[in-house]
Amino acid sequence: MPEPTPAELSEPARRKAPAKRQFASTILLLEAFLVMFATLVAYGLRVAPPVTVWVTGGVLMVVLVALSRLVGRPGGYVAGSVVQVMVLAVAFVIPQMIVIGLVFLAMWVAALRLGGRIDRERAEWDLAHGVAPDPRS
Repeated sequence: MPEPTPAELSEPARRKAPAKRQFASTILLLEAFLVMFATLVAYGLRVAPPVTVWVTGGVLMVVLVALSRLVGRPGGYVAGSVVQVMVLAVAFVIPQMIVIGLVFLAMWVAALRLGGRIDRERAEWDLAHGVAPDPRS
């Protein structure tokens, strides 16, 4: 079957948001909650002065929430990956965080890989069925 020309492509009734962006955003928001609870643990264990604990935890939470909205922009996925390393670094203060940090790192990698694959398959399906490609992907 020949590929449709741009004039033959139809616009879908409603565009689906890119899966990669949705998955990555969700992981970063969940990590913000993780950091909130880790901050409470660090405060309760008195690993550092309370001001240091709350400022560090608060800044990391704000960065995670902000990045969750920026992952679709240029450099957003790279910045999200850098923040994954920062979350893993919390394990130097709270050793138990290494396990949770590694779980979130694995989910981050899965979100990027599977989300990208879903977006590619959606684009192929759209093209095969005469639907205009999504410019956001």
